[in-house]
Amino acid sequence: MSLARPLVMGILNVTPDSFSDGGNFDTCSKAVAHAEALVNAGADIIDIGGESTRPGATLVSVEDEIARVVPVISALKSLNVPLSIDTRRPGVMHAALEAGIDLINDIAALEEQGALEAAASAQVAVCLMHKRGEPQSMQTAPEYDDVVGEVTRYLAHRRDIAEAAGISRDRILLDPGFGFGKNLDHNIALFKAMHQMIVELDRPFLIGVSRKSMLGQITGRPVAERVIASAAAALLAAQAGASVVRVHDVRETVDALKILAALQ
Repeated sequence: MSLARPLVMGILNVTPDSFSDGGNFDTCSKAVAHAEALVNAGADIIDIGGESTRPGATLVSVEDEIARVVPVISALKSLNVPLSIDTRRPGVMHAALEAGIDLINDIAALEEQGALEAAASAQVAVCLMHKRGEPQSMQTAPEYDDVVGEVTRYLAHRRDIAEAAGISRDRILLDPGFGFGKNLDHNIALFKAMHQMIVELDRPFLIGVSRKSMLGQITGRPVAERVIASAAAALLAAQAGASVVRVHDVRETVDALKILAALQ
């Protein structure tokens, strides 16, 4: 895909417990209808997730995750837009690859045993994200001496490991992992350093802050009222050089990016 302009990745959670839309699209027919709406609203990519990784989320078996996502992937191939699988499990990656996925979006940066091999075996893109700890406990008093430096070094390390495993550099996206083992101050520091990190790491960034608690802490708004804050954050990420923004509210984000392109 061309990265001449920021791409919009529409979020499709086929889970009962995601923080913003859990249970809304937990059947194949509901998921397909929502994906079609996201594409009609201007989504360039659809990111399909079968496991909630919000703070405190319950673990899901590999079998259940596969059962949630594979029928949806198969049904969405006719949309003719790139499809992403949001997973950290090698077993799910293999099943999604067989179903025709185009991008592996891994919050664990391909650290789980067998994940590197699964991604390297297929000619698909990968997104390597930084997180600290596991979803069940990652927001319990996270600490860093230098959050920007530590996240940058980790992403550089995982980028290099992915390349050494046979994943070509032009298939690698990076994600600093907002809200994954970071408090508000950490998230703000990373956001303000985004352009610097993109230049230093020399890879396109995928940014996901849509409706997240950091926006709620800044605005005081509950999840359902963070649409404007999410679009504003996506716009700022694009201005900082992000290549992909991962969002719930596609129409609003697409409109904001059109204004940016026309008036910047």
